[in-house]
Amino acid sequence: MPSGENYKRLKVLSHDLGLHTVCEEAHCPNIGECWGGGTATFMLLGDTCTRGCRFCAVKSGNPNLIVDELEPVKIAIALKQMNLSYVVLTSVDRDDLPDGGAGHFAQTIIETKERNPGLLIEVLTPDFRGDLKAVKTIANTHPDVFAHNIETVERLQRRARDGRANYKQSLAVLKSIKEFDSSIYTKSSLMLGLGETDEEIKQSMIDLRDIGVDVLAIGQYLRPSSWHLEVERYVPPSKFDEFREMGESLGFSYVASGPLVRTSYRAGEFFMENIIRKGKIAISEDS
Repeated sequence: MPSGENYKRLKVLSHDLGLHTVCEEAHCPNIGECWGGGTATFMLLGDTCTRGCRFCAVKSGNPNLIVDELEPVKIAIALKQMNLSYVVLTSVDRDDLPDGGAGHFAQTIIETKERNPGLLIEVLTPDFRGDLKAVKTIANTHPDVFAHNIETVERLQRRARDGRANYKQSLAVLKSIKEFDSSIYTKSSLMLGLGETDEEIKQSMIDLRDIGVDVLAIGQYLRPSSWHLEVERYVPPSKFDEFREMGESLGFSYVASGPLVRTSYRAGEFFMENIIRKGKIAISEDS
């Protein structure tokens, strides 16, 4: 169960500023570990998603174009008080907004960088309905890591995800990042237990590597409620180890694979921080 001083401090701070964290909204099983270690994933643009994916615990509905214009500053201030070295910024889908919220994402990155020099920023974004101009808006602010989840194998997309999302659209978003800025690390994730086969998992890995995705997270799907998709199987830890080895053999820089692994899981963040900072040191020495 979540406990400890750091957990309490982050909970009070985020609530006092009226901020949302995906840790709470998505009922993440790692909240105690992550918040206890001083890491949180902030969810921008409110707590109401315009999509209705059948695996997700985040509330669905119509946000009616409502946006907290001060949120980018609030996030930046909160992060300064937390004194973190690495942060993940994500959001609900906002199909009600013309740019899907990309401009708000970009402004949050800008404000955060201004107030927190040296802080590494990972963004976990929606697909913006395939609008690559919106994706470029975010890429132009140069986050250190750009993450977008394909969620499941191609065959199960329509079963698990909202009809406005699809496999090829997600791959196009991830591919475009490297075209806009090759220095940005890209990341995606797969949840297992929805009825996929091992061969389909491997094919998804191949598809991600073919477009240059650097990091992959693989975790077990856990049913948030009785009206969400049922769990078809619980994958044993030994199988997750096999998938990790498979991903590494395909060329991913890092594969976080385990039952409770999530896209913004702390182990992956620590790894990303390490390779990013090493890369920046190497660039500095070369110059």
